[in-house]
Amino acid sequence: QVQLVESGGGSVQAGGSLKLSCAVSGYIFSTCGMGWYRQAPGKERELVSTISSDGTTTYADSVKGRFTISRDEHKYTLYLQMVSLETEDTAVYYCAAQNTKCEWVSEYVYWGQGTQVTVSS
Repeated sequence: QVQLVESGGGSVQAGGSLKLSCAVSGYIFSTCGMGWYRQAPGKERELVSTISSDGTTTYADSVKGRFTISRDEHKYTLYLQMVSLETEDTAVYYCAAQNTKCEWVSEYVYWGQGTQVTVSS
């Protein structure tokens, strides 16, 4: 059974940094892509960043140059390093992993429970 457990969220001031971690179990990193989504109050869940099985990364335009996704297969952990945080980054951040369908469609994705990130001005 696939389990994704996020940690590292918290409250920071604008301009600050946080590093999110996602402990992964029951999932083989080479299966397909993994990533981070976020959902702000009153908004739909949005894709923040992905890393494919070959290590290719993508980022939403709003976080390019500020967020970095990475993984450590030996530690079974996915990371999201966030710097220069803005109030607009406030959201619940979810770790996600594609199943063998390899599509970012909700029903084909394993989800973590989420971790809150709050950025104050």
